[in-house]
Amino acid sequence: MYYLGLDIGSLSCDAVLVDHEERILASSVVPTGAKNREAIARATDEVLRASGISRSDVKAIVSTGYGRERVEDRLATVTEISCHARGILARVPKTQILIDIGGQDSKAIRIDKSGRVADFAMNDKCAAGTGRFLEAMARALQIDLEEMSQFHGEIKDACTLSSMCTVFAESEVVSLIADGIEMRKIVNGLNAAIAARTVTLVKRIAPNIEGLSISMSGGVARNAGVVRALSEALKRDISIPENPDTIGALGAALIARERAI
Repeated sequence: MYYLGLDIGSLSCDAVLVDHEERILASSVVPTGAKNREAIARATDEVLRASGISRSDVKAIVSTGYGRERVEDRLATVTEISCHARGILARVPKTQILIDIGGQDSKAIRIDKSGRVADFAMNDKCAAGTGRFLEAMARALQIDLEEMSQFHGEIKDACTLSSMCTVFAESEVVSLIADGIEMRKIVNGLNAAIAARTVTLVKRIAPNIEGLSISMSGGVARNAGVVRALSEALKRDISIPENPDTIGALGAALIARERAI
């Protein structure tokens, strides 16, 4: 039998299908849009089609994320914190601190030796420092996120931003462009600001990170500039799993398997 995990976030709906031996058969990331039920159906269809599995062969579904209650035929809903922790341990077993930056929130999760969530911290309701923040800044710079991620210079080669509020930061970026500031310095400044905000989250759950193994998940983990800035700020290497944006859905699929057996 097979097990499906669905992570319905504000920007994307992620699906991962695993078998009884926890092997990943297929994964999918589709835009959530305004109609999350359609995104759920599309992500599900994509993993079933890619794996050649029929819906009747899926024994259990676990959903997570903001839209987790929208999955009608689920076995259970599970928090993002638990799903991300379960998913990252499957991909990077040494992880003790997980940083997850998604479309609308940021999390720092501390995992104990038994693999349980020992503590976690989340950003406030503001989207500063999240994927949505980066999207707004990319629009202001008139580049796409892929191009933006290619700017990954050193933090010392960065301009300083006075605000992380998405609205104010966007206006400030426009002003910096008008002042002739090089784009790389602006992007490095944005990366440094996100890193500083994320370090604050990490310090809330682990004041001393010496010797701890740190990993990162979420779509922002694909942004090399943010990862480098964060690594510099923490003075630690950061492990990035394959397909970091599907770690929550992977954790949900693995939990579905565990609960259905």
